[in-house]
Amino acid sequence: MKITKLGHCCLLIEEAGKMILTDPGNYSDSQNDIIGIDMVVITHEHGDHLHVESLKAIMTNNPAASVVCNSMVGKILDAQGIAHQILEGTDAMVVKDITLEACDGRHEEIFEEIGQVQNTGYLIAGSVYVPGDSFTAPQKPVEILALPVAGPWCKLPDAIRFALKVAPKKAFPVHDAMLKSSGMLPLLGDLVFKKHNIELVMMAAGDSKEF
Repeated sequence: MKITKLGHCCLLIEEAGKMILTDPGNYSDSQNDIIGIDMVVITHEHGDHLHVESLKAIMTNNPAASVVCNSMVGKILDAQGIAHQILEGTDAMVVKDITLEACDGRHEEIFEEIGQVQNTGYLIAGSVYVPGDSFTAPQKPVEILALPVAGPWCKLPDAIRFALKVAPKKAFPVHDAMLKSSGMLPLLGDLVFKKHNIELVMMAAGDSKEF
């Protein structure tokens, strides 16, 4: 599996000859020009995960791509005339020969009910888990975790505890566009993650890694 971090939570996952794009939000725009995308997966409706104009550009360039999302995102896409499939709760489906498994979880608190929208994490190809803005762990093994590390709802200790709960073989940081640097993450990788047999793979926007 090859993963390219386009920015923030926008990932290009290449697996079994397919190209899966996650959360095309407003912190990146390189996704708008990619050709060959088979599927777009959207965890929730916030602008840093769903930028409608970017999605329209993606679909113009990839008209055969499937879009998978939850019901709240689906309502937005309905209003824009963008076809999609709903996957939420703990349901699973196969799209373009790739297995997707949903894991609904409460969006982490920004402040009280501000920003509380439906959030659906997705386990893609039985391997990489993209949680959106929730620290809800899927009830099954995860090999690779896209780990949120920053944001108005995200404290680093909570992110670390989430990673330890999920217990993947490898984790890499996402939801980090607002950070100027990776800060203490590499050090924490040595002090905490290695102790729990998790390899922390540092990825900046534009990086590609084989997993």
